[in-house]
Amino acid sequence: MTDPVLPGIRAIENEMIALRHQIHAHPELGFEEFATSDLVAECLSAWGYDVHRGIGGTGVVATLRHGSGTKRLGLRADMDALPITESTGLPYASHHPGKMHACGHDGHTATLLAAARYLAETRRFDGTLNLIFQPAEEGLAGARKMLEDGLFERFPCDAVFALHNMPGYPAGRFGFLPGAFMASSDTVTIRIQGCGGHGAMPHRSVDPVVVCASLTMALQTVVARNVPPLEMAIVTVGAIRAGEAANVIPDSAEMRLSVRSLNPAVRDLLEQRITALAHAQAEGFGAKAEVDYRRGYPVLVNSPAETALARAVAHDWLGEEGLIDGMVPLTGSEDFAFLLQQCPGCYLIIGNGDGEGGCMVHNPGYDFNDACLPLGASYWVKLAERFLD
Repeated sequence: MTDPVLPGIRAIENEMIALRHQIHAHPELGFEEFATSDLVAECLSAWGYDVHRGIGGTGVVATLRHGSGTKRLGLRADMDALPITESTGLPYASHHPGKMHACGHDGHTATLLAAARYLAETRRFDGTLNLIFQPAEEGLAGARKMLEDGLFERFPCDAVFALHNMPGYPAGRFGFLPGAFMASSDTVTIRIQGCGGHGAMPHRSVDPVVVCASLTMALQTVVARNVPPLEMAIVTVGAIRAGEAANVIPDSAEMRLSVRSLNPAVRDLLEQRITALAHAQAEGFGAKAEVDYRRGYPVLVNSPAETALARAVAHDWLGEEGLIDGMVPLTGSEDFAFLLQQCPGCYLIIGNGDGEGGCMVHNPGYDFNDACLPLGASYWVKLAERFLD
């Protein structure tokens, strides 16, 4: 069987994997990616890119122009780690307790760097290549910060693409889906103000814990009875905090919710119904509710034409067997959605492996599959050469 990896990528594979391991061993949290940014910028400068630092805090954008073409392509990789203590026991495991590359951003960065090196050496494209190395994807909206710093004004793109590894799918296969591909993500804090008292005399109190219990169950009806059955919605009560002692009814309690959807209209409906239910439930028990509803990442929407192109590149290269069959939307969230709100493009996935012993991202035992790195890099090269033909 012919090796699908480009020979030039295969030749530097071990170097790029070693670079990935270096990043993995030295993880940095969002907006703290100083060493990672230094490493990325150093590599890109050595390969002949015009490198720009400090965009969105610790972000890096590298530009390479070749020929007389006017088309401009953006490729994005995220760099930040998670506040998780690694348990893999790998030789290159995190040197920093409480910090870990548990989502594969080390692999995303190394994959794009491998493609960047190849493209700089071969220059078989005609136009402008903008490589975007983004900080703080994990909940801190680094993509939005880069946009606020003038990302697309300073580095205009006709289309922008990003790739994420995904455990549970065959290693090295690519997944594409036009339209809504990843969910919005909102965080809600509900504070219930009751009236504390002695646990032996509950009739002289207004128990906020009871309000939280009732509201937790009532919130399940939002998805079951308010959201249209063919739409996706998730309302998760992830935390309830109240009281310290068994015989004391606390004065107040707090609930924290994660709310997700794949449709902006459903997102609006969820906010309306959750807010209304919180106030109504609290009032029914003689308590008061304060709702802090914070919108996070929007629905990630892939544009049809760019998604069709991205899929065609993979299909022409690998055939049907290289694609993930029956790709469906993912309920996770991704701040690349902010970039897609301002520029057409596609967010795609590469399978990280589906065998026994693997685990999902955001797990202390997770590791990016090194076998995906040369395939992902080859894909970026083929996409860049097709788009900037």
